Amino acid sequence: MTATAPPSYDFACLVGGEELRGDETFPVRYPFTGEVIGRAPLLSRTAVTRALDLAAAARPTLDRHERAQVLERVAAGIAAEAEQLARLITWESGLALADTRYEVRRAVDVFRFAAMEALRDDGSVFACDTSANGRPRRAYTVREPVALVAAITPFNHPLNQVAHKVAPAIAAGAPMVLKPSERTPLAALWLGRAVVEAGWPADALAIVTGDRTEILDAMLSHERVEVVSFTGGVSVGRLIAERLGYRRAVLELGGNDPLLVLRDANLERAAALAVAGATKNSGQRCTAVKRVLVERPVADELAERVEALARALVVGDPFDEATEVGTLIDEDAAELVERRVRGAVEHGARLRCGGARSGALLVPPVVDFVPAGAELVREETFGPAVPIVRVSDLDDAIAVANGTQYGLSAGVVSNDLTAVTRCIRELRCGTVNVDEVPGYRTELTPFGGVKASGLGVKEGVAEAIRAMTTVKLFTLPWP
Repeated sequence: MTATAPPSYDFACLVGGEELRGDETFPVRYPFTGEVIGRAPLLSRTAVTRALDLAAAARPTLDRHERAQVLERVAAGIAAEAEQLARLITWESGLALADTRYEVRRAVDVFRFAAMEALRDDGSVFACDTSANGRPRRAYTVREPVALVAAITPFNHPLNQVAHKVAPAIAAGAPMVLKPSERTPLAALWLGRAVVEAGWPADALAIVTGDRTEILDAMLSHERVEVVSFTGGVSVGRLIAERLGYRRAVLELGGNDPLLVLRDANLERAAALAVAGATKNSGQRCTAVKRVLVERPVADELAERVEALARALVVGDPFDEATEVGTLIDEDAAELVERRVRGAVEHGARLRCGGARSGALLVPPVVDFVPAGAELVREETFGPAVPIVRVSDLDDAIAVANGTQYGLSAGVVSNDLTAVTRCIRELRCGTVNVDEVPGYRTELTPFGGVKASGLGVKEGVAEAIRAMTTVKLFTLPWP
């Protein structure tokens, strides 16, 4: 079933329990057709600063059990509205319903895991009489929430990226002001209201929309912001890092994730991982397969299998139940992927299939014999391309995998324990998945990268809670 009549979403920003619509709004467009399907408030700098002031003054008093109950209610609310939310995300992002339904299920997991973690006390206890310099005392640690978290999320997961900021903040008891992407703000605005309706104090969370530069400047200028949690591009991440001073940063800045296919690999499995890993969510994931690095003895067979699977993909109307690959976020994004594919071909690569573009819709291109230095695989290509880079052996594969500025995730397809162990040790990235796509994880496990992919501070629910809290030590007499 396809959607024909566009909706007209009109969500306000909820700041301190008050609906703010601003003097102006900006349009949100359906990438498949370009139609306006909603509007969001273009908040003034004054309104954003007010939201930050209110959140900085908030002191949520909910105990662990109460915070867990709020999180469980939000999870239940998302689950109850799952189909409507999936369709909303498809309207604002152009992603296929199969992808947006999966995203909604992930967001439910985020809040449920956060509820579980809200109940967990990870404090430590130390004896103080452990040396000749000791005393008869005991030392204890507790975690306390930071005063204020400023969060910024990208367009590619309009609900789940926001959930990964908001849910840990609630679990930690930390106030937050969050700016979603101006291209996909609607699911975030829905979620902000759902959180307050679930019992979280209205002044302790604000979702603000508007001009990205003004909002970022307001956040970085606010003296009470103690943590900035940002997911997005390298250039903005570096700007944030330069301005933070003594404040804490959680920066997830994208990736150029390789799938290493070694000569002993199950090639049927490897091809399926390559195609799914490169094309799910229209390839717009920081952990998508961006490069398939295959040893030459098995490269021909792998390329044939990848081509066959890619040709079978259903690409088109995001609301058609049969569609597997919807649009990119806009036509400019699709044009960039198209240009990089063309550049690789001009430098000796072979386009095996795909590559046709109509607006923001791009048929996934399978590109073989890609030079390791081509822009298509040197930079993060945010789209459903499947570039195949042929390597001579494991040493070459590791060198090529490590040969970009990024270091987020990697996948390895091999049954050779020695080779797998080398990959785990020697690949410079935050995650190595064996016999799986680079992006596999649960919503609870640590997630983050090194080099230009981030500072090494992890996301994932458990780690994000730690990033939004500080450790306090206290000691007691223990005669």
